[in-house]
Amino acid sequence: MLLGISLGLFVIYNIVQVDPLVMIVGERAMNNPQIVEAAIEKWGLDRPIWEQYLTYVTNLVRGDFGRSFLTRRPVTEDLALYLPATVELAITSLLFATLVGIPLGIVGGIRPGSLLDRLAWSLSLLLASLPPFWSGLVVLFVFYYHLGVAPGPGRLDPRMTSPPQVTGLFTLDALLAGDTAACASALHHLMLPTVILGGFTMALVLRVTRASIIEEMRKEYIRTARSKGLSERAVVVQHALRNVLIPLVTILGLAFAGLLGGAVMTETIFDWPGLGQYLVRASSNLDYPAIQGGTLLIAAIYILVNMTVDILYGILDPRVRHE
Repeated sequence: MLLGISLGLFVIYNIVQVDPLVMIVGERAMNNPQIVEAAIEKWGLDRPIWEQYLTYVTNLVRGDFGRSFLTRRPVTEDLALYLPATVELAITSLLFATLVGIPLGIVGGIRPGSLLDRLAWSLSLLLASLPPFWSGLVVLFVFYYHLGVAPGPGRLDPRMTSPPQVTGLFTLDALLAGDTAACASALHHLMLPTVILGGFTMALVLRVTRASIIEEMRKEYIRTARSKGLSERAVVVQHALRNVLIPLVTILGLAFAGLLGGAVMTETIFDWPGLGQYLVRASSNLDYPAIQGGTLLIAAIYILVNMTVDILYGILDPRVRHE
């Protein structure tokens, strides 16, 4: 799959009618034949297309994604620099979606049609309908600019220095360094983008949980559990919820991969220095090595998440495990 994606990216790269030399050497140097020839030889642009692709794949196998036209650094270094910010935002967004969506879905599934169920359903409909680029601007205007109760864009307060990098996650690095002020600031800055990015996932988790609970509560094994004298809480938690976890694992796994790859607009609005913002800047400047490297990284994450979900199926579902 990764090989097919790399081929597709390479084909698109060669179809686009834009000369990469303009980005490599700059507009002014394009009139200097010596500089142009040196750049063509250095980047292998004078080689046949098939040879360029084989060289590209060979470098990928060795972990070499090329060198960014924009930053002049290896793409792997750029990805290692920007990815932790996206991972931190994706983790908090997934936690928000899980901790809010599953309880509301369970309550709505147990008591369908109740006031809380209707409120939760309305909230999920609202969050699933609002585009993140619009809702992000609205919450920044209301809570940051107008009310002043939320921090502005970025990962930390402007006068605060970043904690020593260990994992790249500011909250965790600040805790490891014993800097509670930086940890509090990082958590504060995570609030708004977490709600915006995790809102759609939370709505999806709520709906899947609610629908699954309603379906499971009508089955025969639930009636059997109730006839044994088990409390309603034990029936839901020990019996119904275990079967609900199977479709939830699929939703949460794919949602996490989607959060990593789909944080482009949220990171741009909140000036979050993550993978999404890096790819937006690369696309705006036709930085092909950066675009290809970032896209392949997101594809690899999707593949790994799908593999993990398949493994979890065998753990959660005895029928899959025995087969």
